[in-house]
Amino acid sequence: MTVEGTTERVLRLLELLQRRPSWTAAELAAELDVTDRCVRRDVERLRALGYPVHATAGVGGGYRLGAGTRLPPLLLDDGEAIATAVSLRLAAGGTVAGAGEAALRALTKLDQVMPPRLRAEVRAVRGATDTLVGPGVEVDPELLVTLARARRDTVRVRFRYAGRHGDERERTVEPVRMVATSHRWYLMAWDVDRDDWRVFRLDRMRDVTATTWHFRPREHPDPVAHVQRSTAEAPYRHLARVRVHAPPGRVRELIPPQVGRIEDDGDGRCVLVAGGDDLDWLAVHIVRLGFAAEILDPPELRDAAAQLARRLAALARA
Repeated sequence: MTVEGTTERVLRLLELLQRRPSWTAAELAAELDVTDRCVRRDVERLRALGYPVHATAGVGGGYRLGAGTRLPPLLLDDGEAIATAVSLRLAAGGTVAGAGEAALRALTKLDQVMPPRLRAEVRAVRGATDTLVGPGVEVDPELLVTLARARRDTVRVRFRYAGRHGDERERTVEPVRMVATSHRWYLMAWDVDRDDWRVFRLDRMRDVTATTWHFRPREHPDPVAHVQRSTAEAPYRHLARVRVHAPPGRVRELIPPQVGRIEDDGDGRCVLVAGGDDLDWLAVHIVRLGFAAEILDPPELRDAAAQLARRLAALARA
């Protein structure tokens, strides 16, 4: 076996160990078309290069790649390389401050080491794709790390929070989960002072500090559903319930989760639950769905829809 052949086989072994958590010696030997003894020698070569390859004895034993003290090079197959490049391109327009620049740097490095064949495919996808970036609000990556560590370590977090009208108050919470939409980041947490679950926008937090006060995790509602309900309903003066004569899937294609909640009503219909401060605005958006609909609540929305219909009819006649 030449040096080039041995190097290629060792790199192939590293790729296999990165692909899944654990391999038996027999499985690796079969994949590499070598003997078990050859696998053991190649494992020792990887260890000599600084890769922490752990081995367990016994019937269920095998090899696995552990966490090292430095970041090893990743070996990606064709599909993984293309998926990583496309994901990095999308991340460049994200809502985490500084993440866009970091994603572009990583994309540049990946582009430099890709073989020409893959580079051409990635550039073809990039050249045929545009990204529609909405008016997202950026958050500090250090804030994400602080909240994630506090959740992992089950310690309370203290911060100042700006309300809808700009007034700031100090809050102490027990973090459960961060939920990201295409525009904003939210934290679902137990509010210690209000003794209830609350949802906080990360871009409204100031002076966030993880305390040393540990808490016992509580039973909690589904974070995604809770954040969706809070952002779509709670902040508004009016809460509309409208029966839409269309399948739930079709309506979900038109209504983002942070705008409204869709409930299956059977018989190919659904109920849209959405909040708004302006009844005319709600009526217009219901009409724009393009489906037959019935206003269930509130009654004032029916009056607003009737007035809007009269104004539109007068406009059409004019």
